[in-house]
Amino acid sequence: MRPSYREPYPVTGAGVAVGAVTAFAWLLLFGLLGRDVPGYAWWTLFAGGLAWLAAAVLVRHGDRGVATGAAIVTAGGWSIAAAIVAVRWAQSGDWPLW
Repeated sequence: MRPSYREPYPVTGAGVAVGAVTAFAWLLLFGLLGRDVPGYAWWTLFAGGLAWLAAAVLVRHGDRGVATGAAIVTAGGWSIAAAIVAVRWAQSGDWPLW
């Protein structure tokens, strides 16, 4: 008989949902620290970097489903921040992050 290998931490829908909700709350709390568009963008970049670092650790040593949810929501949060910066840049003609 051939040996069968079992995934120690299988990716589940519940794990992905927990990671997504946690990353959403994390990005929301840090995004609220910004008082204007540049502040919001920088706080979101910082919080997203920390979230992806945590997701990388979870992929290696923890629940990959939670890491997947966190990474997906973080990418979405960065996309929203980039869109807000782009709209402000288009409206004012001045790069808002400097």
